[in-house]
Amino acid sequence: MKAAFAVLALLAAPLQAAPATTGDLGLVVERATGSLLVIDRADRAAIGRIEGLGDLSHASLTYSPDERFAYVFGRDGGLTKVDMVEEKVVARTVQAGNSIGGAISDDGRLVAVSNYEPGGVKVFDTETLALVADIPAAGKTIGLVDVPGRRFAWTVWDTGEVFLGDFSGAEPAITPLGYAGKNPFDAVITDDAHTYLVGLFGEKGVTAFDLWSDHPEPRKFLTDYGKTGEDMPVYKMPHLQGWAFTEGQFALPAVGRHELLWVDRARLEEVATTPVHGQPVFVIAQPASPYVWVNFATPLNDTVQVVDSRTHEVVATLTPGKAVLHMEFAPRGAEVWISARDDNRVLIYDTHTREMIGEFAAEAPSGIFFTARAHQPGL
Repeated sequence: MKAAFAVLALLAAPLQAAPATTGDLGLVVERATGSLLVIDRADRAAIGRIEGLGDLSHASLTYSPDERFAYVFGRDGGLTKVDMVEEKVVARTVQAGNSIGGAISDDGRLVAVSNYEPGGVKVFDTETLALVADIPAAGKTIGLVDVPGRRFAWTVWDTGEVFLGDFSGAEPAITPLGYAGKNPFDAVITDDAHTYLVGLFGEKGVTAFDLWSDHPEPRKFLTDYGKTGEDMPVYKMPHLQGWAFTEGQFALPAVGRHELLWVDRARLEEVATTPVHGQPVFVIAQPASPYVWVNFATPLNDTVQVVDSRTHEVVATLTPGKAVLHMEFAPRGAEVWISARDDNRVLIYDTHTREMIGEFAAEAPSGIFFTARAHQPGL
C-alpha cells in the first residue's frame, strides 16, 4: 500500500477491519473461469481471486456504498454478492435464465437485474438477496440504470418501450415513459442523472428522456446519420455505459460504421463525426481531461484510440494486446487499466505519457471495475 499507516493497520487488525482501505481496490472479471481478480491500484497488481460465480461471459457488477460488497450479474442469470475484504462469495441466487446487467439503488438498499430470459426486471434486498419485486416485460430487458430517489429505468428490445420504476414506497410504482424506437440495443443515464439515452438498432437514431421532468417524453435525434453510406456488419454491439459525456457533448458510437458521433448535449444536435479504427464498442471519457478513449469490435480489437473532444481528432493509437474488451480509469484519470482477453493480461497505461507502466496476468479478462464506481450515478 502507498501509506505506511495502511500497512501497519493491516498487520495489527483482522481482515474484517479493512474496509477503510477499499478505495484502492477493484475487480477484474475472468470470463473463462467464472472468477474475479481482486486488484489494488496502489500496487498495480492482483492481490486475490474469488471463484464460483458461474457464467461470466457477459458479466458486469456494481458496488455497495461502503465499497465492501460487489453485486455481480452473470450470463447464466446468477446474481452474486461478493465480499471484497474477505475475498469470498457471501450470497448467490440464479434468478433468471439469462441476465444482461443490473444496478444498485442510490441508497444502496436494492439491487435490480435486467433479464433476457424470461425478460423483465427483478429487484432484491442487497443485504440478503431476498426478492423484493418481480416486474415482467414483453421481451428482453436492457439498459437498466439507477435513478435518484430509489428508482430504476429500463427499456425492452422487443417492444421499444421505456419504463421508470419507483421503489421508494411500500409498493413499486411502474410508469411507462413511451416508445423509444425499434429494437433499442442499449441505454445509459448521463453523469448528472438528467437524461436517459436509448440507442436504436432497428432504425437510425438515439432517443432521449428528460428524467428531471415530471412527465418525461421521448425526444429522438441522430435520425439521419449514415443515410448517405452503407452500413457494415455489426460484429459486437456497443456496450452499456460505453458512451462518453465530455466538453458539453455526447460522444456516441455509430452502429455499423467506423465513426464516433459528437452531439451537443443541450441541443441534441450532431456537431461532428470522427473516423476511427473500427466499430466502436466502449467510448469512455478520461476524467479531468478533454480526451475520450475508444476500443473496437472484432476483428480490429487489438487497438485503442484516443480522441480529443475539442478538435474531434484522433491524437493517439495504441495496440495494448489481443482482444481489448474493456478500459477503466483511475478516479482522477492518471491511469487507464485495459483488459486484453486473448493475451490473458491486464495492461496499465499512464494517461499523460500514454506509455505502459504495469501489467499482470489474468484468465481471459474482460470487465474492470474500481470501487470508485460506488459513488457515481449510472455505474
